[in-house]
Amino acid sequence: MQFYDFKEIEERVILVGVQMDYGEDISDSLDELEELAATAGAVTVGKIIQNREAVHPGTYIGKGKIEEVRALALAVDANGIICDDELSPAQMNNLERELECKVMDRTLLILDIFAKRAVTSEGKIQVELAQLRYRSARLVGLRESLSRLGGGIGTRGPGEKKLETDRRLIRNRISALKEELAQVEKHRELIRTRRASGNLKTAAIVGYTNAGKSTLLNTLTGAEVLSEDKLFATLDPTTRLLTLLDGQQILLTDTVGFIRKLPHHLVEAFKSTLEEARYADYIIHVVDVSNPQAEMQMHVVYETLQQLGASGKKVITLLNKQDRVPEGQIRDFRADYTLKISAKTGQGLDELQDLLSRLLSEDQIYIERLFSYREAGKIQLIREYGQLLEEEYTDQGIAVKARVPMEIYPRMN
Repeated sequence: MQFYDFKEIEERVILVGVQMDYGEDISDSLDELEELAATAGAVTVGKIIQNREAVHPGTYIGKGKIEEVRALALAVDANGIICDDELSPAQMNNLERELECKVMDRTLLILDIFAKRAVTSEGKIQVELAQLRYRSARLVGLRESLSRLGGGIGTRGPGEKKLETDRRLIRNRISALKEELAQVEKHRELIRTRRASGNLKTAAIVGYTNAGKSTLLNTLTGAEVLSEDKLFATLDPTTRLLTLLDGQQILLTDTVGFIRKLPHHLVEAFKSTLEEARYADYIIHVVDVSNPQAEMQMHVVYETLQQLGASGKKVITLLNKQDRVPEGQIRDFRADYTLKISAKTGQGLDELQDLLSRLLSEDQIYIERLFSYREAGKIQLIREYGQLLEEEYTDQGIAVKARVPMEIYPRMN
């Protein structure tokens, strides 16, 4: 019997971007696109930039540039191109027909990485929903390109089986996933309600992808969240309880990393996850100061927070990776507080805990009191709405050290 070794063809890609007169430097965006491609398993073998007032409505780039891409692809043995913007179905199909190779865009690439990273059932549902919404309009073109290459970027998650179904079945699957996601969102809302009833404050850790959010959570709480030097190393949100140096407690939630041109399909699908920032009491904004694009990344984070309706909260910006760039000059004028830290080495994290303690104490009153046994109900109020730090039963009554919210304090007398 003869056995065949079916190996996925190595994807050698050319990155293509359009530099518009009023836009940011596209070369920086292509550098990030190269990182995304590497994360998805592709090798970048060339980059091409076209200067235009706007992208070509039919083919993304002009006819002359298409010829240049075709020539480069032959020269470097590329079997695909990745465009730095989301392509319309017409643009994708026209480019594939002109270049006779697989055509992808930034959105497809990010969706593919998310499919690779999703671990929990919620994450998998969200990714599949986003992928199907994206693919439903591009079904024919994607099927043709995938049949030529036999797999690779864009085939993870729902996979080829979804591409072989008709649009009606895809719509049905989307409806089913939306129902599943609605149940997940109800569960997440229930969890938030329980947290609120426990009267613990929450802080959402946000930041550009690969800024060090998961490393921060791990160092502070021992959460053991996957932490790698890769884009979107972690996808599913993790919440852990942090007991501060003075005994106060706060919940920290690590959220999915932000990125420029975050696909609309992902924002919609991951709304319940991203909204952890919206419902948090504080925002901890982690910035990678070793990245040359740190200021642009901060801008993207604030734009995304505004899009999610999470503006107006107290923001603590952590200028992370000081172990790499100790003399960094980056500032965040939109933050309420700024600290220099290294989540990896622990530098500055005691100062962060002190700051969190001060913020928590602003809304609480510290009491040391002896309650008679007839007043035991007041201690239950402390447990429900405040923080019971110490409790000792004596002959005279119950000696208590606690912090209580200002609105509860009058009921302690």
